[in-house]
Amino acid sequence: MEHIIIYVLSDSVGETAQQVVRAAMSQFNIYDTYEMRRFPYISDETILMDALNSAKTENAMVVYTLVNQKLCSLTREFCDTQELCSTDLLSNLLEAISVKTNKKPSGEAGIIRKMDDSYFHRVEAIEFSVKYDDGKDPRGILQADLVLVGVSRTSKTPLSMYLANMNIKVANVPLVPEIPVPKEVFEVSSRKVIGLTNSPDVLNCIRTARLKSMGLSGAANYANYERILQELDYSDEIIKKIGCPVINVANRAIEETAAIIIDIMKENGIKVNRD
Repeated sequence: MEHIIIYVLSDSVGETAQQVVRAAMSQFNIYDTYEMRRFPYISDETILMDALNSAKTENAMVVYTLVNQKLCSLTREFCDTQELCSTDLLSNLLEAISVKTNKKPSGEAGIIRKMDDSYFHRVEAIEFSVKYDDGKDPRGILQADLVLVGVSRTSKTPLSMYLANMNIKVANVPLVPEIPVPKEVFEVSSRKVIGLTNSPDVLNCIRTARLKSMGLSGAANYANYERILQELDYSDEIIKKIGCPVINVANRAIEETAAIIIDIMKENGIKVNRD
């Protein structure tokens, strides 16, 4: 069988076309009789014509995903004129979607790659926030985009996860009178730290319910009213020492508190990479 050379041309990475070619070739059981040569980031006519002339020399099959209509037309015309076997993987699909949606394609190359990058940044932020949740490792405080401090049941963890989905790397630190505050909390810029507090009545209710859900007595010290007041006083003292903004989360939804945090970050000149 003739050895087949396939040129994959793209104005982005070219992975989509490459995967489609592999899937198609697998239907013919000719894995060892073809080779693919990928030409990514074709941005102008000079680069395109170099690739096409090379394809002509090797009598290669040309598979292309070019969103730029001018480059796409040049490729089609060249392949027709030189009698090169070719396939345009995008144009027919774009045209069909355009007809169905009554919209024109943007013509911007690499959009899916940008979406993928955003996805991976989000995953990275989520993994970061999980790793540095609840003061597990103080080293994360200096690497975080944002540090949340507060007593137990002030929504530190759910807020960290919510903000991580906006690509914000969050570390959170519980404030407990018997446990020293990590020195990193005072080393990081106070502009990156936000204190969270709650009303003693709400904390008492939440903590009592939490204990009962765990099969423990609601009379435990964790939900004791005097103990809660002691923790809040200690938290206030630490937050004042840090010199950071403080938000009372009592009766606030996570989304509402997160919106306030984002506004504070923007006011403090901290980049908020939400997408």
